[in-house]
Amino acid sequence: METIFLGCDHAGFSLKQNILAFLTNMSVQVRDLGSDHGDASVNYPEYAHKVVRAVLANPGSRGILICGTGLGMSMAANRFPGIRAALCQEIYTARMSRLHNDANLLVMGGRIVGPGLAQEIVLTWLTTPFEGGRHQQRLELIETLSNQSLEYPEGDPT
Repeated sequence: METIFLGCDHAGFSLKQNILAFLTNMSVQVRDLGSDHGDASVNYPEYAHKVVRAVLANPGSRGILICGTGLGMSMAANRFPGIRAALCQEIYTARMSRLHNDANLLVMGGRIVGPGLAQEIVLTWLTTPFEGGRHQQRLELIETLSNQSLEYPEGDPT
């Protein structure tokens, strides 16, 4: 299995520690990119950026980010081309994020998801393959459209 890069802010620290132990016990190759500051306040965009850089620099790898709600981390991560970060708070979304969207980054909220459910989400996300086919075409369309200019040739569409 590929390397999993793990990152969090202060609100996700406890859950990150739990997931780190869970992955290690499963013999998954995992790299903890922080935060290492417990519940001391840190800036989530910095840790999102660390994990994004690692995932993009290591083809075939994936990442897991955890903050309080998961919203900030998912917004920060999805700013980067090639990243498909999925905020998952339950198992079905985790499964579909892999099956249809080939998510390479899982995001969870440490104040939303408890450790037992988080482990089930991670296991589902790690073991669900990408279905490809029409879903691959849609991912390619996302990349194509995201590289186009946002200027409208005939002016404002509103």
